[in-house]
Amino acid sequence: PNHYCTILHCSSTHRGQYNSIQVKLGDIFPHHMTLEVWVEAHNKLGKIESEHLKEDSGWFVKTDPPSDVKVFSERSFPTSLLINWTHRIIKERVKLTYQIRYRQNGTQNWTYVPLGDTASDIKSFRLQDLQPYQVYETQVSCKNAKEGHGYWSNWSNIVTKKTPEDRPTSKPDLWRIIAEGDGIQQVQFICKDPVLANGRIIRFNIKIQDPKDKVKNGSLEWKNITRSSQGKITDLKQIDLADQKYVGVYVTATNSVGNSPVASLFITAKAHEHAPVEELKVLPHRGQLWLEWKPPNSSKLVSEYVVEWVGSAQTDWQKEMRNTTRTAIKGHLEKFVCYNVSVYPIYHGCIGKPASKKAYLEQGAPALAPVVNLNDKPGRNQATLVWTEIPQGRRRGFITNYTIFYTSGSEVHNLTVPANTNSYTLKSLSGNTKYDTWIKASTIGGSISSFNHSFTTLKYAPGEMEFIVVGVSLGFLFIMVMTMLLCVYKKDVIKENFWPQIPDPGESTIGNWLPDYPLKAETQESGLSGISVLDVDVCDGKCVFEEDKASLPLKKDKYLSEEHSSGIGGSSCMSSPRQSVSDSDEGGDMADTTASTVQYSSVVPASSGYKGQTPNSQPQQALFSRSESTQPLLDSEENPDMLLQEASRQSPPRRPRFTDGGDPAGIAEQQELLEPLDFCPLGEDSEQDTPVDGQAADWLPAAVPPLSSYMPQLGGYRPQ
Repeated sequence: PNHYCTILHCSSTHRGQYNSIQVKLGDIFPHHMTLEVWVEAHNKLGKIESEHLKEDSGWFVKTDPPSDVKVFSERSFPTSLLINWTHRIIKERVKLTYQIRYRQNGTQNWTYVPLGDTASDIKSFRLQDLQPYQVYETQVSCKNAKEGHGYWSNWSNIVTKKTPEDRPTSKPDLWRIIAEGDGIQQVQFICKDPVLANGRIIRFNIKIQDPKDKVKNGSLEWKNITRSSQGKITDLKQIDLADQKYVGVYVTATNSVGNSPVASLFITAKAHEHAPVEELKVLPHRGQLWLEWKPPNSSKLVSEYVVEWVGSAQTDWQKEMRNTTRTAIKGHLEKFVCYNVSVYPIYHGCIGKPASKKAYLEQGAPALAPVVNLNDKPGRNQATLVWTEIPQGRRRGFITNYTIFYTSGSEVHNLTVPANTNSYTLKSLSGNTKYDTWIKASTIGGSISSFNHSFTTLKYAPGEMEFIVVGVSLGFLFIMVMTMLLCVYKKDVIKENFWPQIPDPGESTIGNWLPDYPLKAETQESGLSGISVLDVDVCDGKCVFEEDKASLPLKKDKYLSEEHSSGIGGSSCMSSPRQSVSDSDEGGDMADTTASTVQYSSVVPASSGYKGQTPNSQPQQALFSRSESTQPLLDSEENPDMLLQEASRQSPPRRPRFTDGGDPAGIAEQQELLEPLDFCPLGEDSEQDTPVDGQAADWLPAAVPPLSSYMPQLGGYRPQ
């Protein structure tokens, strides 16, 4: 009675739940008898009964679980465990059947032993086809063996046991890490324990050889490498290998029982690498990284695939069967760590080209903000910003973009640049303005902003001042050049304005001005006794003819020279009267005459008018008016004989004309002073003898006809 009980099932209609109760019947159980069972529900208003059950007493029985369950391992049977237990009820009263389940330690799935194997009345059972050197958990339950009677008991307590060691039945997991160099590859061979190690791996055995060198390969010996105790990966050996070298690596694993099968790996030349997988995709899903790819074109030659992932300080891999195209990484992955995931097809030990992708198990905001600075000095309207790249280990995700913020006041400007950019030039800035700028780096998991950086734009753009100075200088130089060119091409006009032309007596035409009637050459020396030389100052209008008549008698030959000398028509306003001829016989009155002053005379009619005036009918006598100049004499003035010969050929006679551009008013005043004067006789001290009356009458004309007009001026003065 202490080993079984009757279970009554009842239903609570107001709760909708099933309840159970265990009824202990004491020392005597009604074996092989019919029992009637029902349930009553009571409250203040009354009671109600359930349906009455009438069954054999064994129909209601739920036994207790088996007790004293034990598990044994046997060294000679590394793949089995023996389970023993004891009966709780004698079989004469209740015949029991048993149920057994087991699982490897750390797993959640149970493996059940088929009920047909445990239907008989047994007290032990041997679990078979287990993995050597693995810990298993075992439980047992029982119930009434009669069909349709009783309920399964609860499971017994879990009993754990490790299976014995056995020789490794799978190959070591061999792989390599290659560091590229200048024509040399540094190959590091690494290895993990076999999947079916069947015990504790003590060491690895490695052999590296050239598959083409068959003679040498037979003599190579295995080298033992003790397994690493720091982790599951053991570094076997590192070699330097040329790019074109071809080697094979062979490795076995050893435990306390024996050696594993040989794992081989061949490093081929780069030129002979096989094709990679196609369309590789790596996506995070439910806390795992899932990979999907398409087999290469030569998929029939692929024996397996190697999935490799490399993190910040972790390198791991796993192998997949040849027909696998989708799998999840089974190793431990960390959040916010970037992994470089690669898939290598293995062509019977030869490694093909990899297909790689970068992936995060989970992304977040970057742990470090970029540092923004200026690239060189800012300009007037632009500034180039540069910022540091966030280290790979601090990004915590893929950088999607950078956002640049800059402000010079209350208004904030922003712009977005791609993730592969680490510099940008801000344009259309204001000159001589202070700006604050910062950078925001973003991932799909968040963003982080940098510290502010301030700068001030220039007041003038680089080269602008130089341009202004050069422009002004060039403009000034252009003006100077144009001025010089103008002076060169307009020198005559400038000369006229700044240095007006002074009449040149050397070019005067006074030598051609003759009296109205030509004189005979043979009578000229004796026919001028009635002519005197006058010195007139045009500026002050004073005439000194009367003084000259008394004190300055002229010689006949000098008179002829003065008669035919050219005049300017008047002297300058600052000049004073000079005497016509400087002679040693004239005494101290001529001492004032300088050697540089040359006197000129002009023929003036006694009563003359200007051009266009009607001459008087009475005969007029010619007078000489003197002017002064520092210019040398004309040829005609130095040679009076030539002048007289030329004058004899002039017809009709003309009145003399002033050629120095004198003032007409001054000329008129001079003529008025000369009108009442008569020709004076030559002085007594003249070198020429005074002609007799008869000779004078023969030489001089009876009357001098008046001059009709001035001689026309042909060309004006010539330049000096």
